[in-house]
Amino acid sequence: MRFLRLLGVFTRIGIQSDLAYRANFVFQMLESTMNLVSALAVVALVFSQTDSLAGWRAEELGALVGVYFLVLGVLNLVVAPSLQRFMEQVQDGTLDFVLTKPADAQLLVSLSQVRIWKIVDVLFGLAVLLVALARLSAEVGAGEAAAFGLALVTGASIVYSLWLFLSTLAFWFIRVENILMIFWNLYWAARWPVGIYPGWLRWTLTLIVPVAFAVTVPAQAIAGRLGEATLVGSVALALGTLAFSRWFWNRGLRRYSGASA
Repeated sequence: MRFLRLLGVFTRIGIQSDLAYRANFVFQMLESTMNLVSALAVVALVFSQTDSLAGWRAEELGALVGVYFLVLGVLNLVVAPSLQRFMEQVQDGTLDFVLTKPADAQLLVSLSQVRIWKIVDVLFGLAVLLVALARLSAEVGAGEAAAFGLALVTGASIVYSLWLFLSTLAFWFIRVENILMIFWNLYWAARWPVGIYPGWLRWTLTLIVPVAFAVTVPAQAIAGRLGEATLVGSVALALGTLAFSRWFWNRGLRRYSGASA
């Protein structure tokens, strides 16, 4: 309940802030539309030459594109801006104001910035996903839907844990933004099934920077391609990464001296 109340407060603040610059909504719509159209155009181009890509049919790849934009929208809506703000607070010493508040500091820094216009990507992702589901409706049952929901939650947890880990490096290093750019470049590769890439890149997207769990695995679930072992492994990995990122956060917090030191 505290999480929901804090999210509601920061969402209202984000809406009030973004409404002061309403032209941003137009630019966000244009940017999101161009990104979505270009992604779907490439998919259409590929399937104009073949019936499947590494075993994926057009409607299944459409579901993957929908998941990609859905997760991207959530990242840009709250996780990325909040943790980028946190890194700035570490550098200028204003994290003191967060630490003195009567709430969990990790929760506060993870929700502190809400960029409401980024919800456009979330809505576009949902729209593409629903269209793909309509085309797959004869093949999607309750089991696939439940596996998809669980895979989506675990994938989002893994990506959040990775973002928190990378952001916490700000307690030790100054230029963490360069590391985050590597994450974004690898996330861009998640627009395609991880199975189409060579072995070294497949392992990178699965284990080192596990964006495959945020995009490919949920899409596999809704397409009926996800095995039980992979789903159980995703849950175990999500729990492990959440626990590790929490431990790493607490360890980094002990290094913070603050502006009053």
